[in-house]
Amino acid sequence: MSTAAVGAPGSPRRYLHSLWLLSARDLKVRYATSALGYLWSILDPLVMSAIYWFVFTQVFQRTVGHEPYIVFLITALLPWVWFNSTVSDFTRAFNKDARLVRSTAIPRSIWVNRIVLSKGIEFLCSLPVLALFVVLSFFSEHPAQLNWGLLWIPVAIALQAVLLVGLGLLVAPLCVIWSDLERTTKLILRALFYASPVIYGVEDLPGAFETLAAFNPLSGIFALYRVGFFAEEWDPWVIGMGAVMSFLFLALGIFVFRRLERPVLKEL
Repeated sequence: MSTAAVGAPGSPRRYLHSLWLLSARDLKVRYATSALGYLWSILDPLVMSAIYWFVFTQVFQRTVGHEPYIVFLITALLPWVWFNSTVSDFTRAFNKDARLVRSTAIPRSIWVNRIVLSKGIEFLCSLPVLALFVVLSFFSEHPAQLNWGLLWIPVAIALQAVLLVGLGLLVAPLCVIWSDLERTTKLILRALFYASPVIYGVEDLPGAFETLAAFNPLSGIFALYRVGFFAEEWDPWVIGMGAVMSFLFLALGIFVFRRLERPVLKEL
């Protein structure tokens, strides 16, 4: 392929071309030896949704969320799977391809962004699961109520990508310098699942916890995913803080990444 087709070295066009190639490689490697292939993208959130739906509708008397609860769950579980799997991969972003990271002239941020992109594609491929349960809800006692808020889903996706890029630029270099952070990150993700409004809504939290939840950027992002099906999820304070916190993490990630890029290359 000619240089004109992919752009000059160091140009944004060359960067985007390399980003796409690396992301496509990740997807091909992940599914090359898998018999189920694409189904793995939807199996994890599907099983998680079924478990939580059964526990909170058949075992316990549920007092959180909205009806239909399965739609309420999936609208947050799908982006949570994107978030969780991406942050988990950040911990190995540089060590996994250490030789390429050291030897290529491509900006090192691409090793973070390629994870965000490949996992984001998997997330988009899982959205038919949400569409399926929305359609099925129309035949139930509590059908999903579609509204104008569906237009906010692309904004939610973009905002989540901003947050993930910021976290990647922060987590990836720190995990090279302090290897114990890989296990610590896994523990934090487990706690963050229950500290984020996945199985419940922000409005279900008592007292000051509802205010504090707004400082978790996932609260605002999940609200944007849900507002197209549950209009009562619209909360300007939570959504606004989610956007602010996402861009703050991006700024912090860029700052830390620039400071640690040279130490990281020495460690690899």
